[in-house]
Order: sequence, then C-alpha cells, then structure tokens
Amino acid sequence: MDMATVLSSLNIMWMGMVGIFVTILIIMLCVFIMGKIGKK
Repeated sequence: MDMATVLSSLNIMWMGMVGIFVTILIIMLCVFIMGKIGKK
C-alpha cells in the first residue's frame, strides 16, 4: 500500500459519505414538503 492508493481510497470513501448525506437531506426535505402539502 503506497500513499497514492490510500489517498484515492479515502477520496472514494469521502465521496460516498457525502453522497449518502446529500441523499438523506433530499429525502428529509421531500418528506417535509409533502407533509406541508398534505396538511392543507
């Protein structure tokens, strides 16, 4: 394991974490908007 492979794997892991976080935020936002529309 040299430094380049470690950095690339960390970068891929970081991108995956960010992707999951953004997906959760979008789902929560959609649920919130649907709840507001549903109450009217």
